[in-house]
Amino acid sequence: MLRGPALLLLAALAACAPLPTGQGSGALWKPSPSFDQRRPNFVILHQTSNDNAATALATLTDPQRKVSAHYLIGRDGAVMQLVDEAERAWHAGESWWGGSTDLNSASIGIELDNSGDEVFAEPQIVALLALLDELRTRYRIPAANFLAHGDIAPTRKVDPSRMFPWQRLATQGFGLWCEAPPPVAPAGFDAMLGLQALGYDIAVAAAARQAFRRHFTASDVDTELTPGEQALLYCVLQKKGSRE
Repeated sequence: MLRGPALLLLAALAACAPLPTGQGSGALWKPSPSFDQRRPNFVILHQTSNDNAATALATLTDPQRKVSAHYLIGRDGAVMQLVDEAERAWHAGESWWGGSTDLNSASIGIELDNSGDEVFAEPQIVALLALLDELRTRYRIPAANFLAHGDIAPTRKVDPSRMFPWQRLATQGFGLWCEAPPPVAPAGFDAMLGLQALGYDIAVAAAARQAFRRHFTASDVDTELTPGEQALLYCVLQKKGSRE
């Protein structure tokens, strides 16, 4: 039985022991073995808007910039991992998709080295597809949950640009797509409610329409959705519903 000085030493050591992250105020730490790390359910694709991967890497690893991603893929197809997949990278920022407001906590972020004014390099897309296949297998990520930064933050971001090959990704199960021409949308179809049902934040209608067009029509003009675009939106919604 511990007595006197031994008890005091034990108490002092306990007082100096670091508390676990997320310790409740006044709670007694009694660790359980029954837990695991987060399982990402989304993949968010970005473009660096830089001229080269070295510049992007410097930004993504600069502690003063407070921005990161799990992966950076160069134009040459080189894949760099910057953050463990189990950890929360800072890539989505203020975001919204289908009611979720903290996409950083539920996603893997992938930066593609691209200026925003150029076609995405073939080696880069090949490397991306291989990585996406690994992530889908590892985390069972639904096809509908492969998204653009511009999809989840339409008032702030426009990446990847309209030159990104979403159709090619969708044919391999990374994202949704409908071949043209899609069936006509039913009478009374509300395009804004359709965008919201797909996942978009429609608080700023023009931004939501532009994000949808950028992803699905390789355009980003700001006008009301045409009947053909409404038909496309309705078709994509049907695709999403069939996979949920």
